[in-house]
Amino acid sequence: MAQSSVALRDVVKTFGAAPVIKGLSLTVEPGEFAVFVGPSGCGKSTLLRLIAGLETPTSGTVRISDRDVTHVHPSKRGIAMVFQSYALYPHMTVAQNMAFGLKIRGMTKTEANARVKRAADILQMDQLLDRKPRALSGGQRQRAAIGRAIVREPDVFLFDEPLSNLDAALRGQMRVELARLHAQLGTTMIYVTHDQVEAMTLANKIVVLNGGRIEQIGRPLDLYRRPANVFVAGFIGSPKMNFLDGKVSASGVGATTIALPDGPVALPFGDGRIKSGDVVKIGVRPEDFRLARDDAARAFEGRVVLVEPLGGETIAHIALDGGAETLVVKLSGEAYVAAGAPIRVAVEPQRIHLFDSDGVAVAPKEA
Repeated sequence: MAQSSVALRDVVKTFGAAPVIKGLSLTVEPGEFAVFVGPSGCGKSTLLRLIAGLETPTSGTVRISDRDVTHVHPSKRGIAMVFQSYALYPHMTVAQNMAFGLKIRGMTKTEANARVKRAADILQMDQLLDRKPRALSGGQRQRAAIGRAIVREPDVFLFDEPLSNLDAALRGQMRVELARLHAQLGTTMIYVTHDQVEAMTLANKIVVLNGGRIEQIGRPLDLYRRPANVFVAGFIGSPKMNFLDGKVSASGVGATTIALPDGPVALPFGDGRIKSGDVVKIGVRPEDFRLARDDAARAFEGRVVLVEPLGGETIAHIALDGGAETLVVKLSGEAYVAAGAPIRVAVEPQRIHLFDSDGVAVAPKEA
C-alpha cells in the first residue's frame, strides 16, 4: 500500500461564531502512526473529519501527499475511515460488507474477492467471512470494519475512537492488532482517542490537543519525559502527574531552590526565565516516588488516606503534612501500606519537573 503525508496549514474551523480549530498547522509524515489525543471538546474528531473531507475548513488548506484536497470529495482523497460504530450492514455477511464499497466503485467480482481474501488473511478472519454481524463479538465486528477499510487500499487510514465500544480486555487485544496491522502494511495512519494509554502504546507521533490548539507534538516517551507544559504533563501518564505549588527562594545558573509548605527542594534547573519570588509548580509522576530511606534526598511525609492494591503495583493516596495537598504514588505490589498509617516517600531531584507561573516547563540542567 502507498505511503502518503498529510499536511494541514493554518486550518481554522468555526461552527457559527464558535471556533473549534484555531489556526492549526501540522504534518504527518508518510508511514507514520499519528494519534490525536486530548479531552472531550478539544477538536480532535473535527480535525480528523477535516482530513477526511466530511467537514470543510473555514480557512486554511489540507494536503495529502502533493495534492491540495481542501475541497476534494471524500471519495477522491485516497482515505479510508473507521468509526466508533461498526456501521456494518446486518443482512450481509462479513465478506459482503467488506466488498460492498468495491462493488459500488465498479470493481470486478474477481478482484473484489481477491482483496477481501487478502484483508481477511491480514486480520486472521478467514473463518468469519460467511458470518453475519449478529454472529460476531464486538472485537470481531470492529475487525470486519477495519477489513472494509483495508480492501480499499487507501493512502491514509483514519480511525475515529474505534475501540471506545469495547470492554477493557478487547481494547487491549485490539491495540495489539492495530499495531501489528500498521507494522505489516506500513500505511500512514491517523487515530483519534481521548485515552492517553492508547496514544502511548500505538503512536510513533502524538499530537496533544486542547481547546482547538496543539499543545505539543512528539514521540510518546518524549512527551512523557519532557512535557512542554502543565497540561501535557497532567494528560500524559496514568495516574496523572502530581503538582505542588511553590515559590522560588533562590535561582542561579543550573540550580533552583523551591520553597514548599513542608520545606525547600533544590532542583537542577535554571534557564534564565525564573527568578527569586516567582510562583511555580513542581510535578512528580506517581511512579517516580519510592518509600523513603534514611538517606532520602527529598522526602515527603504524610498519612495514607486510600490504598488501591492492583496486584503488580499499589497506588497510595497520601495527605501531606503541613498542607492541603494530596499525592498519588505508585509503589511495588509487594509494598505494604495501610490506610491511616503514616508514610514517607522520596523522589530523586532529577525526576522532578518544574513549571513557571504560566505553566511552561523549565528546562533541566542537562538540556
